[in-house]
Amino acid sequence: MIESHLSAMIAAIIAAMAILAAGSGSALAAPHTGEMFVTFIRHGESAGNASGLIDTSTPGPELTDKGRAEADAVAGHLADCTFDAIYASKMVRTQQTAKPTSDQCRRPVTVEPGIHEIEAGIYEGRPEHEAGRGYFEAPLQWIQGNLDARIPGSINGHEFKKRMDDSIQDIQNRGSKRPMIFSHGGAIMIWTLLSVADPDLSKLQNDPLQNTGRVVVKGTPEKGWRLVSWDGTPAG
Repeated sequence: MIESHLSAMIAAIIAAMAILAAGSGSALAAPHTGEMFVTFIRHGESAGNASGLIDTSTPGPELTDKGRAEADAVAGHLADCTFDAIYASKMVRTQQTAKPTSDQCRRPVTVEPGIHEIEAGIYEGRPEHEAGRGYFEAPLQWIQGNLDARIPGSINGHEFKKRMDDSIQDIQNRGSKRPMIFSHGGAIMIWTLLSVADPDLSKLQNDPLQNTGRVVVKGTPEKGWRLVSWDGTPAG
């Protein structure tokens, strides 16, 4: 009698676990969809910025004292903690910029590998003021429709956009609807102008993103994006 009762209990437990596992599996398998409200924030001043030289190496230079103060200021602006996740690139300057916000809002920083800066190739280590005549020549062609253009020794527009798009898809797949993404000036500006409807290409020259500047977009990886604001200025 006891053995029969015990066998029945074990069978019931196994059946219950099977039901739970099936339910859990179907929930995990279900794709995450729906509109996202994505905020990109450029990192604070790094030692690379201060040097005036192009530095897209990984993990790259750390923040300067000024950059750390800028990171603290970002946390102050985000004190309401209304976002649902924090992401940073594999470069240390974005992770350091994200940390004060992470500490304040008690949300971890997830490193997302595809959102790092556009690799400079042969222009690595050259003066930043020469970027328009070298490093940025190909990205300028990308936003004009020529994604085949390649930075010598680096990537073309197709490769850049795919790695950024894949990362944003990955973020959506994790269930995030309002992510805060700490990334890099070139990566943020070029991806935005490649991705949003009716991009204002003059932004690169007239309103380039400064350290801790932000860009906000709304949409989905499937349906596309529209610009909400560029460094605090609402889209027209």
